[in-house]
Parts: sequence; structure tokens; C-alpha cells
Amino acid sequence: EVQLQACGGGLVQAGGSLRLSCKASGFRFGDYTIGWFRQAPGKEREGVSCIANAPDTDTTYYAESVKGRFTISSDKAKNTVYLQMNGLKPEDTAIYYCAAVPGFPITSQLWSSETYADWGQGTQVTVSS
Repeated sequence: EVQLQACGGGLVQAGGSLRLSCKASGFRFGDYTIGWFRQAPGKEREGVSCIANAPDTDTTYYAESVKGRFTISSDKAKNTVYLQMNGLKPEDTAIYYCAAVPGFPITSQLWSSETYADWGQGTQVTVSS
């Protein structure tokens, strides 16, 4: 059974940092793409960043709104994907979810929540101004 457990959210001031973790179990981590999505109140869920965990290399992707501020990384030994968020802004406030899909979808599909088969429970990130 595929399971994803996201944690690391919290309340920070604008300009601050948080590191989210997504602990995965129940599947071969090295053959999956893991994505981070977020959903703010009254808004649609949007893709933030994702990482294609190939056995020998990882490929990372970022939404324009977070480029240069967020960094996604993967620790295959721990079956965990991290999202380091620096320079946080009030507009980053949302519930953040991690999601997984087997294989490596084409880039245009990476930002659609429908691409991902399994989802974690979400972690709240609140950035105060």
C-alpha cells in the first residue's frame, strides 16, 4: 500500500523558512515522481515543485512563483522528499500536499493533480506579513 506522510508546516513570518518532508512507503521510491502541491482557501490546488526520482539521477521542476526560493530534494535511503522553502511570502500560505505517481510523466502533466495517484494528508503553512 502506497503511503505518503507530509510534515514540517508551521507559522512563520514573511522572509522566513520552513522545510517540508514527505515520507513515502509501500513502493519503489526510485521509480516514482513526487510532487508538492498547495491549496489556499478559496483557490484551486496548484503544483509547486516535483522531482523525478530516477535510480541514478533526479530531475527537479519548479513553478515560476517559487523558483529561486524553494528547493526540492530526495533522500532515497530514507524514502523522503524535502521541500526547503526560503524567502516565504504571505501568498505562500496554504495547505501543502505531497503526491506520487509511478514513472516519469511528461512535463506538461507534472502540474496536474490528476496525474498523481496517491496523496499525503497535507501540512499547513502559514506566512504572516
